[in-house]
Amino acid sequence: MNPSERAYLYFIVFIPGMTALGVEMSASRLIGNVYGNSNLVWASIIGLILIFLAVGYFIGGNVADRYPTLIMMYQLLGWGGFSTGLIPLVSQPILRLASQAFDDLNLGILFGSFSVVLILFSIPVTLLGMISPFAIRLLVEDRQTSGKTAGHIYALSTLGSFLGAFFPVLVSIPLIGTYRTFYFLGLLVCLASLIGVWKQSIKLKVLFGGMTLFLLICLWSLGGSPVKNSAGQIYEDESAYNYIQVLEKDGYRYLRLNEGQGVHSVWHATQLFYRGPWEQFLAGPFFNLTSDGEIYDLDKVQRIAIIGLAAGTTARQATAIFGAIPIDGYEIDPEIIEIGVQYFGMNLPNLNAIAEDGRWGIAHSPHQYQLITVDAYRPPYIPWHLTTVEFFQILKDHLTEDGVVAINVGRAPNDRRLIDGFVGTLRVIFPSIYIMDLPDTFNSIIYATKSPTRVENFYQNLLAFYQREDIHPLLIEVMERFVLYQQPLPTSQIVFTDDRAPIEWMTNQLMLRFLFSGEVENLQ
Repeated sequence: MNPSERAYLYFIVFIPGMTALGVEMSASRLIGNVYGNSNLVWASIIGLILIFLAVGYFIGGNVADRYPTLIMMYQLLGWGGFSTGLIPLVSQPILRLASQAFDDLNLGILFGSFSVVLILFSIPVTLLGMISPFAIRLLVEDRQTSGKTAGHIYALSTLGSFLGAFFPVLVSIPLIGTYRTFYFLGLLVCLASLIGVWKQSIKLKVLFGGMTLFLLICLWSLGGSPVKNSAGQIYEDESAYNYIQVLEKDGYRYLRLNEGQGVHSVWHATQLFYRGPWEQFLAGPFFNLTSDGEIYDLDKVQRIAIIGLAAGTTARQATAIFGAIPIDGYEIDPEIIEIGVQYFGMNLPNLNAIAEDGRWGIAHSPHQYQLITVDAYRPPYIPWHLTTVEFFQILKDHLTEDGVVAINVGRAPNDRRLIDGFVGTLRVIFPSIYIMDLPDTFNSIIYATKSPTRVENFYQNLLAFYQREDIHPLLIEVMERFVLYQQPLPTSQIVFTDDRAPIEWMTNQLMLRFLFSGEVENLQ
């Protein structure tokens, strides 16, 4: 083997390493668009990718000993790249079927398509895994340098994996989409194999040249097709954080993310009451009375923070009720903020939309608030760092003495452990806690007040508001809903901390109970 071939061979092992991790990261988005980004989905993807790589290492070493030639390695590389590029073409109809099954909760189709799509990754990842042991076999010329050579190969492959872990998430998926990311990765591998066989075999040059051209055409022309074809879909895109979808039906617009089981924001030109958690947060301040026992009037609410702004539904409703008071809205995904402005009327002059993680943002806010709302689901999970004693202490520190925290928490039929855990944790920080279940949903709202309060305060405020014409009907509606659907406070001893917050463990069980219950939410 001449020096140029050896140098190119070292470069080659970088490409499969990058592609294998790129496939893994892109697989999470491809599958997550339908099945979500739960840790069960991630565990399935990571576990199977590792198994496929292990199989590739095992087979690759055996094949390399039997056929230790460059041309054999380049053939494996080329087929690995081409099969990578075929993933979106083969998976697209399966995932669209699964998307419909998810909306209908058809578990047989759902799990069957999930298995099929994961199996699709077996061929390309196994072939890519064969390259490193093959390269070691070709490059080792004497036992004295075999360890050094193997070390170089694994180092280059791992550096490629490092790039592959970041490139899809930060560059290609937001820029060109998930499908085109697969086409690009497959094209890159096919091109590398084409260069390798260019002077060695006319037949393989034609074959891999055709594969490369086919994937180039796919990259150019096929990547822009809709990921989903949901009824009423008017917009979809992929950001570094989410698959984003906007649906329109009967004058209402809905923001859905990833697998689409949750509605994150709603907009209507004339309606403000959506029977969801958004408006229900706004009842929070009225567990207070004034210091002399009078009703807590609306002008007492001077500033609000929203952790999980999404497309601004709560901000619009709060402005309608309280007037143009300052609202700080934390939304980690800047593209969702842009969509809120474009499709959900999120152009309020009093809204300060901040593209930051909610915990970091509120911890560094110079303001204090009468109301802080927390609705930062990444279905099916609440981010664990927004559930702990330490986080709630940050919120308390940023509340005025009459301040209230309102949190949206999920539940399943006959499973309220997640709610119990929140209550036990909040009790460490806050003196008074209240719960209500949102009707026709699997959501509950938990209110926690910084100062001691009584539920009778709430009733007193509501009765007073009935007598006034300047109170927005939306506020009356949400206060009445609390009265109707208030729940008893559990005697929970669970406390979530930054050291131990088993949110994923609880949510996994809650999610499985939800799926097997066969029930769906009535969102509108």
